Amino acid sequence: MYYLGIDLGGMSIKAGICDEEGKIILKDSCPTVRTEDGDRIINDMAALCLKVIADAGLEVKDIAYAGIATPGSADSETGVVIYAATLPFLNYPVAEKLSAATGIRKIYIDNDANAAAKGEAIFGAAKGYKDSLFITIGTGVGGGIIIDGKVYTGFNFSGAELGHTVIVKDGKECPCGRRGCLECYASASGLIMLTKEEMLKNKKSVMWELCGGDIDKVDGKTSFDAMRAGDKSGKAVVDEYISYLACGITNFINIFQPEVLSIGGGISKEGEALLAPLREIVMREQYSRHSKKQTQIKIAALGNDAGIIGAAALGK
Repeated sequence: MYYLGIDLGGMSIKAGICDEEGKIILKDSCPTVRTEDGDRIINDMAALCLKVIADAGLEVKDIAYAGIATPGSADSETGVVIYAATLPFLNYPVAEKLSAATGIRKIYIDNDANAAAKGEAIFGAAKGYKDSLFITIGTGVGGGIIIDGKVYTGFNFSGAELGHTVIVKDGKECPCGRRGCLECYASASGLIMLTKEEMLKNKKSVMWELCGGDIDKVDGKTSFDAMRAGDKSGKAVVDEYISYLACGITNFINIFQPEVLSIGGGISKEGEALLAPLREIVMREQYSRHSKKQTQIKIAALGNDAGIIGAAALGK
């Protein structure tokens, strides 16, 4: 059996054919062109899907189902995107329209972080476990919750917005409208802001050299690279950043007690430089620190293909 996974993003649409083991046989992408009604996106997505199927030497009838990982809130029962801030979808029947445009009868849909969480649970870092959490660290902080092998979305399909839990009361203003959200501090954007603030305090920091003297070239690696070079300012930024991330993760573990918590996104590429101090703080602060059973904190396994593989896993 073959499954079609579609990773629908604000900048690009990615599609791939996956086999029963979650391995991508062939994938392709196209830009996301946004218009007022969203029909252009459906047409482009359909054309991409049919191209990928044909390029793989398959026909539509060979595809058991397609899955779509989308930003925003998606009703997985009806295939409707309720709202997506980065796309022109408002109560928009994405699954129905894509089915009509491609001839693929079964199409599943879910929030992109939920899809990635399911992909990790079936094929990745949480494979073999019933209860797991997934956090993706990018421009924002996304989350997915798996309970007893199923994606938890709440009664209105808007659950698992882990990035919008407050860790600093009356803290930095978040785009969601609240203040002090985890996303403001533990996202790649939050890390970059912390890095710039420290650089302005210390003009002798190695971080200035790493970005060629241009503070606008700071990225999520700058402080970690500076820390590895022995720079005290870089280490101070990394320590502060990890303390915020650990605060959020400890909260999640205290609430859900997952067997595995996997971390994806660009910052996760730091590996043990991120995980070792993170685990130390969480172990010290979590309520269950005296238990013989502890949540395993891991780097997510699916990497940049999490959206495609997760979408292809939505029907499982």
